[in-house]
Amino acid sequence: MNKHILITGSTDGIGKLTALKLAKEGHHVYLHGRNEAKLNTVVSELKEVSNNKNIKGFVTDFSDIKAVKQLAGLIKNEVPKLDILINNAGIYKSPTDKTKAGLDIRMAVNYFAPVVLTDNIVSVLDKGTNARIINLSSAAQSTVQKDVLTGDATVNASESYAQSKLALTMWSFKFAQEHPNITTIAVNPGSLLNTKMANEAYGQHWSPAEKGVDILYDLAMSERNKNQSGTYFDNDRGMFSNAHPNAYDADKIKSLLTLTEAIISNYIK
Repeated sequence: MNKHILITGSTDGIGKLTALKLAKEGHHVYLHGRNEAKLNTVVSELKEVSNNKNIKGFVTDFSDIKAVKQLAGLIKNEVPKLDILINNAGIYKSPTDKTKAGLDIRMAVNYFAPVVLTDNIVSVLDKGTNARIINLSSAAQSTVQKDVLTGDATVNASESYAQSKLALTMWSFKFAQEHPNITTIAVNPGSLLNTKMANEAYGQHWSPAEKGVDILYDLAMSERNKNQSGTYFDNDRGMFSNAHPNAYDADKIKSLLTLTEAIISNYIK
């Protein structure tokens, strides 16, 4: 059965390669990118290579959470249902550490954006068949600092990236509890895969990008993972594993989400 699948950050890296793999199988694939020209090029390329015309692109800058809310509205109007959402969009290296609104840019793109998008398209996911959400976490996870979350403090790129990925993992686990009808899994797709992000950040890679593609595909599509909601898959170890201890601390999760809701409501009025 053909599925309706949205992959954020899918104009390059493992997002694009996963989209291509799914498009070749004939699924309805929705791409997302922040550059309209690049997105249109990728949509055309994937249509031609996969011989699948059911590919559509959405343009949004994920550093602007108000724009992400608008994207959610567009999806609700234009996408009949979603069986799979892969929250893949992410940023590490950036010419600026802050968004125009003053938030930490990695926290905005890697955490706030997928939270805002997902929370606002639950109704579209509820229309899907055995819906799944795959959230891109990381082996790098670090305790979330309140001032980094609010944008009042600046830390180095690796620290803010690690904090954003733990925040997403903590939210992912809570979302899974609140939406038992949607299988929600957080995943470290693999450290230093051969992608633009890793090569720009570290100038090297350890594993081929296909390692990440294969696990995203498996978690999203395989029947054996349908009962793994609220878990974390570590692809460096090749198994479901434990995330950072804070991801299992109910009080810390509650504090994070309370502050998250306050920040989001402040920027989306």
